[in-house]
Amino acid sequence: HDGTAVSALNSSGWAGSNASAAALREDGLTAIPQHHPAAVTIPGCVAGWFELHDRHGRLPMGELLAPAIALGREGFPASTEYSRATTRMARFLSEHEQGAQLLVDGRPPRRGDRVRRPNLADTLERVAEEGPTAIYEGSVAQAISDAVSGMITAEDVAAYSPDWVTPLSLDVFGVTGWTIPPNSQGYLTLATLHLFESMGPGEDPASPHWAHLLIESYRAIVAERDDVVSDPAHTPLPDHELLSADRLERFARDIDLERASVRKAPSARPGGTSYLCTVDAEGMGVSFIQSNFRGIGSGFGAGGAGFVLHDRGGGFDLRPGHPNEIAPGKRPLHTLSPSLWTSGGRLRAVLGTRGGHQQPQLVAQVAALVFGAGRTPGMAQHAPRWTISEIGAAESVVEVESGTSPQVVEGLARRGHSVRVQAERMPGWGPVSLIELDETGLRTAAADPRVDTTAAAVW
Repeated sequence: HDGTAVSALNSSGWAGSNASAAALREDGLTAIPQHHPAAVTIPGCVAGWFELHDRHGRLPMGELLAPAIALGREGFPASTEYSRATTRMARFLSEHEQGAQLLVDGRPPRRGDRVRRPNLADTLERVAEEGPTAIYEGSVAQAISDAVSGMITAEDVAAYSPDWVTPLSLDVFGVTGWTIPPNSQGYLTLATLHLFESMGPGEDPASPHWAHLLIESYRAIVAERDDVVSDPAHTPLPDHELLSADRLERFARDIDLERASVRKAPSARPGGTSYLCTVDAEGMGVSFIQSNFRGIGSGFGAGGAGFVLHDRGGGFDLRPGHPNEIAPGKRPLHTLSPSLWTSGGRLRAVLGTRGGHQQPQLVAQVAALVFGAGRTPGMAQHAPRWTISEIGAAESVVEVESGTSPQVVEGLARRGHSVRVQAERMPGWGPVSLIELDETGLRTAAADPRVDTTAAAVW
């Protein structure tokens, strides 16, 4: 939001020229494995940086990339999450040149160990000097192709460009929520909040009634996700119908105010995503997200460029004729769900999270607390969260964080939910990032307490 309008950039990549669902099925696959060339789509991240910078940037790209270049050369302390991610993939990483660079002395780093990425620093320096051609042409583009056995060609990489798209929006709780349209699942957040508000949740977010209605509102809409969210050219519904009043009313009629419904949950898609939001001194707000998808991605490295490729192609489907069936030039279902909120055309908040498929339900919970119950960002960040258990069961299986009141746990159980209480705050249920602005433009933010790699900063 630049003070006058909301713009949305889709910089997700598409499948390469040699992607073939039929060939993958002939190989006996029913889904795309994480460590498979088909899991890699054309990397769109760097092209997106420059597209966003060209339209809205204020500082030279070299100045923006300088801190990352310095960290690559001088090193940075491994976080708890970095240590866990590399430990899970240690054997695979050690067998690949670029993967091995994520390790320290050939082993996964412990928390606090210094990690250096000199090759990546060199590549980022080239990017700062040459622009996106440093990635999308020449040796790096060829290295990307080689890493995935030619499923993506160097010509595919060179032809890539991001798309400015029309954002989706919906009025809820007196504010307007904005998000990216498919191939993102972001519309689920807005639809959930619309259904929730229409059910009359009251004003007490600590009540079982509030939790039940928010859970059921999310479950009502998420059941369709895998059959609806796909490449914009292949989605079965046009964007303007996803949040139409008549369509949402049909979902609302299926919600029981007192009992959990019988539905099918989506499959689990654990995520490895980074989200950030910022508001500058002139009031421009950015809700920004990028992702490796599962953990640290596919594990395939782009030659000597110093980076490991993502596995967002895991969002494709291999069923013949499915809207999300993998094909050349096609974008997969993306879990990335950034949001931005306005009131009377004025920026009110930027809000988002990592968390794979869980993103819409986490964002909806925080938005409901802030806009529906008037809670501060700090209160919303510390409130216990829930997620829908991803076991594909027809019944409602809800996992809740420690700190959830016995009243809520018992109230949900009486309404037919199977409730599992976690013993701790869940690091994967965030970190949510949020900046709220009041009528005077005063910014308020708070860091999510669930992980040690998030912060709220003012400068």
